[in-house]
Amino acid sequence: MAELLKVGDKAPDFEAKDQNGNTVKLSEYRGKPVVVYFYPKDDTPGCTTEACNFRDNISSYKDHGVQVLGVSVDSENSHKKFQDKYSLNFTLVSDKSKDIVEKYGVKGEFGSAKRVTYLVKPDGTIGYVYGKVTPKDHAVDVMEKLKELQLVR
Repeated sequence: MAELLKVGDKAPDFEAKDQNGNTVKLSEYRGKPVVVYFYPKDDTPGCTTEACNFRDNISSYKDHGVQVLGVSVDSENSHKKFQDKYSLNFTLVSDKSKDIVEKYGVKGEFGSAKRVTYLVKPDGTIGYVYGKVTPKDHAVDVMEKLKELQLVR
């Protein structure tokens, strides 16, 4: 089982499709903070709570120039249904190959992603790791951490 990345590690670049079939590359966001949050499965209770918390707080992320990427091993089609059902207003990345979850050390025992969030600094290094996530207020906690780390004003 791979270990989680650590603060200071270079965030592995990845290229995958989002819920709309567009290609997403982490390196395209260099120069701005990125929240890469991994979650086990679309449209399950904890994952829905976490996604809706980001949805409800996305304006403060956009105001601060922070990109939010939700990543799971679900298909683009599954992500699209999840987005539509809950009016999600951020990018959901499909990692069907499980390449990203492997690189980030978050592959669970059944092949899904573990619930882990990485804050990627503008220079592409890991600024903070949430190894344990409480879905309910996670987006609020993450924004507070971004401010504490002075990644946003």
